Amino acid sequence: MKTDTIHMNSLLKGNNIAFKSLSTEEIGDDHLFTGVNTPLIPGAFDITDEHKMEQIEHHFKAIMKTLGLDLNDDSLKGTPQRVAKMYVKEIFSGLNPANKPKVALFENTYRYGQMLVEKNISFYSNCEHHFVPIFGKAHVGYISSGKVIGLSKLNRIVDYYARRPQVQERLTMQIARELEDALETKNVAVLIDAKHLCVASRGVKDNSSSTVSSYYGGKFNTDEVRMEFLKYIQLNTQNI
Repeated sequence: MKTDTIHMNSLLKGNNIAFKSLSTEEIGDDHLFTGVNTPLIPGAFDITDEHKMEQIEHHFKAIMKTLGLDLNDDSLKGTPQRVAKMYVKEIFSGLNPANKPKVALFENTYRYGQMLVEKNISFYSNCEHHFVPIFGKAHVGYISSGKVIGLSKLNRIVDYYARRPQVQERLTMQIARELEDALETKNVAVLIDAKHLCVASRGVKDNSSSTVSSYYGGKFNTDEVRMEFLKYIQLNTQNI
């Protein structure tokens, strides 16, 4: 079956969209994107990771008991602790700014002035609406303004912003903004093609669709440069 692709060209410039007038029931399973910054409470990082894990372990035990699971079973008794560690140290570690990758720039001494593209960057994230996985490929490109970045840092930037509860449009914008700031140029492109298990494993249970979101800055807003980028990543340009 041919994969259905939804294209969302995320060109928001940080403006929040007000959904306060809608109830949770009215929103339902709709895909909402309320701003570029991840919503965080004041003092989100005032407590240690160890304390966070203790709190999550305690509350996850309560969830499991409420579901009727026997925590005395050898297979289950360590689950709350494992989940707490996974949340804080692994899949949501991108919430903590202390884990942000340090980016070093280098002079473009070889005067490479063409497009550089890092494609097929695998990432794993989690939908902030249902806390189930989002996974796929990110493709990033830039045209140097005189500075270059180590290739592995591109992967690390994608991974950092993916490791938090996310909405795909926000993830796209956060990666783009970080690259613009780090590279000191607006000539940045980000395209993400991902599957959402909140769509595939529940709700409409559509396992064939994927979601494409994109950001084009600077020279990438011209048809010629944008098509060159899409040619490099070999995505079907009819869907973009």
